[in-house]
Amino acid sequence: MGFAFTLGTVEVSHYPAHWEADVVLSDGGTAHVRPIRPADADRLRSFYSRLSEESIYFRFFGPRPRLSDREITRFTNVDYVDRVALIATIGTEMVAVIRYDRIDPGEAEVAFLVEDAHQGRGVASVLLEHLAATAREQGIARFVADVLPANQKMMAVLKQVGYTAQSRFADGVVRMTLDLTPTETAQEVTASREHRAESRSIERLLSPGSVAVVGAGREPGGVGQTVLRNLLGADFTGPVYPVHREARAVAGVRAYPNVTAIDGEVDLAVLAVPADGVIEVVKECAEKGVRGLIVVSSGFGETGAEGRARQDELVRIARAYGLRVVGPNCLGVANTDPAVRLNATLAETIPGRGRVGFFSQSGALGTALLQRVAQRGMGISSFVSAGNRADVSGNDLLQYWEEDPQTDVILLYLESLGNPRKFARLARRISRRKPIVVVKSGGTTQGVPTGHAAPVLGLPDTALSSLFEQAGVIRVDDLIQQFDVAQLLAYQPLPAGPRVGLVSNSDALALLAADACVRVGLEPGTPVNLGARAGAAAFGEALTRLIPDVDAVVAIYMPPIPGRADEVAAELLRVSRDCGKPVLATFEGKIGMLPELRVGTVPERGSIPSYAAPEEAVRALAHVVRHAHWLKQPAGLHEEIEGVDTAAARRIVLSGLGEAPAEIEASELLACYGLTVWPAEVVASPEGAVEAAERLGWPVVLKAADPEAAKRAGTVRLGLSGPDGVREAFAGLREQLGSAAVLAVQRMVPQPAVPTVVSVIEDSAFGAVVSFGLGEVTARLLRDEVYRLAPLTREDAAALVRSPRAAPLLFGEYGYPPVAVEALEDLLIRVGRLADDLPEVARLDLDPVLVGESEVIVLGARAVLSSPVGPRLDGGPRRLG
Repeated sequence: MGFAFTLGTVEVSHYPAHWEADVVLSDGGTAHVRPIRPADADRLRSFYSRLSEESIYFRFFGPRPRLSDREITRFTNVDYVDRVALIATIGTEMVAVIRYDRIDPGEAEVAFLVEDAHQGRGVASVLLEHLAATAREQGIARFVADVLPANQKMMAVLKQVGYTAQSRFADGVVRMTLDLTPTETAQEVTASREHRAESRSIERLLSPGSVAVVGAGREPGGVGQTVLRNLLGADFTGPVYPVHREARAVAGVRAYPNVTAIDGEVDLAVLAVPADGVIEVVKECAEKGVRGLIVVSSGFGETGAEGRARQDELVRIARAYGLRVVGPNCLGVANTDPAVRLNATLAETIPGRGRVGFFSQSGALGTALLQRVAQRGMGISSFVSAGNRADVSGNDLLQYWEEDPQTDVILLYLESLGNPRKFARLARRISRRKPIVVVKSGGTTQGVPTGHAAPVLGLPDTALSSLFEQAGVIRVDDLIQQFDVAQLLAYQPLPAGPRVGLVSNSDALALLAADACVRVGLEPGTPVNLGARAGAAAFGEALTRLIPDVDAVVAIYMPPIPGRADEVAAELLRVSRDCGKPVLATFEGKIGMLPELRVGTVPERGSIPSYAAPEEAVRALAHVVRHAHWLKQPAGLHEEIEGVDTAAARRIVLSGLGEAPAEIEASELLACYGLTVWPAEVVASPEGAVEAAERLGWPVVLKAADPEAAKRAGTVRLGLSGPDGVREAFAGLREQLGSAAVLAVQRMVPQPAVPTVVSVIEDSAFGAVVSFGLGEVTARLLRDEVYRLAPLTREDAAALVRSPRAAPLLFGEYGYPPVAVEALEDLLIRVGRLADDLPEVARLDLDPVLVGESEVIVLGARAVLSSPVGPRLDGGPRRLG
């Protein structure tokens, strides 16, 4: 809740709650960042009392044993405009403070202090990121800081943040100046720090040195005892501590009455207590110094409003004390690393060691998923079931698996997306190193399961698929396909292209495989049918002949009577071992990484995946071929665009904003980005229409100016070349649409052109999104449109133009002339830049955009302006979503 108060004669602004944030520090712990308040006076005194003499000397350039009451009042009473201070808290204690004081309209002096016990954890860096964002919000462009030469830590923080920095030495002090203009370097520094911190926070959960199970009961079959027995059964490499308020031992292991009574360190705690007792246990864990929590207990957000409030409180308290939380209402986590051997889940069956990291939001589904992976013989590196996903999310796991040397392929089963824009940013980077295969449920409804801390997506599911494609994510329809694709990616090389060789001992199955290839866009060669009795030698010879001329091979071995399967399998492995191309099999109708097709006792690189039917093998291969093609495309850079005046565009937007969303004609706004809207004049009479035509130049069109009326058939009169034609058209449209209809005259486009539609949507979850489609009636009715996150690279724009099903109309097919595709791509890049610059543009429609042989003409453009509610989800300094 905001408030205002008066200090002397200075009116203090309302408390800016949107500056509050939970953050991850460099060692994986968490802290809370917020503006300072007058009520923090005692907290500041306590903080100051724990500082070393050196820290005080560096801050105040001399000894200062304590702060006076007057100083305490000054430091805790700020106006949040010209004087701002942010603090970092862990638990109830302040551990750091940073502040600025404006000294000129665009310049402020900055200083910070970090408690000695928390130095080296990245607290100062994250506070500086947040203070810079608040300063820019208040119109401050530069920070200056006077630093003693011996204070190397502060100088390093100021230099390493990524902003343009200058320093000069005078009178025994180094004066450093930071230009707060966001730079690409600063963004890279922020992303790198975010990556290391979030990766470390997950590593602490998946590689603990010790585990406590709180709520491990004496009765077999209970949730807590199940987790305990699974930990012991997996032979976890560290100590395991059951916690039970009465029992002396559980499952033969000494028990403790509470977490604080445990006589050793505890890295990870699994909570299996009733929901109303979880908060008390979290506080015990914080007191003990536990680093992470897994809450398998139910009774939280999935139960309704009361449970959601309890869930929010759980996350708030855990983060405040430096802990990350998996769950609640989750299955748990597992790590098959021989140095860890962690099974902190409710699932007795955990797959063996493998190269696949697996994230599932559903706890109930997780057990079945793990069983299926084990049945296929695939193996996993680690597994996390997030349950209600109140804290730890798929984005956190992406950061961890990106650097995990034990993980080659990432599988995500998602029921919701908490921060879709961040997901797209991370996935676009990580997919170039490790493939990401996603099943996203709720595609038809776009709903969010009860209890999930995630927004409802406002975009259609086709948009989500487009954005996954932009990020290089492999989206599949179901879990079976996910595992089909994963076993190919994990153990075989990527294909260089779409050419597929088919070798089979069944003519019927080979034809099915060839048909499946054509359906999914692959290029099958003529199937090689070896006959029902073909043995190892025949398969080996056929594969040897085929492999040089194709990009992948599907081998089908389905003998009508039992044959020498081991010999055939050995020959398939021998021929494929060094060919550098993927080989898949339908081997006796079996699924997974079969023992006879493995390299090594557990699957290793080069093992051949098997599929129940050749169509399933082909579908998996098609996904991998498309991913390999995406990898060959350049990542793309956001180019500087000539003719852009962002400051003028912002003035237009701010002048058009009101309390409610406002619709404006967007010609002036687009002009700021180098785009011209074909001039049109609204007319009220036949003679006015003729006069407008004379000014614009003949021939002209007369059309309905209202966008809704324009959707009706026959509301445009084309090719009007004289006054009589204009008068007749005016009378006809007024009769058709009514006397109140608003009509407009526009000059006729002088060349054949393909109509297209370009739109911008400011989505609450994704931020700025650009959509593109053809303007033909059929394309509109079929919603043949594609989407990309703004801003757009040239590669993004090219993909937008080429992705709609009707795109061939732009490239000289079906009787249309080839059009100015490069000019269209340039328009899309400029629109994407506008969308990224101006979150106040809630909606922008360019309709139609006519693409001719030599130019692109925008015939109509309207925008809806609305004040954004808070920053974009992935905008600004680091914060936990």
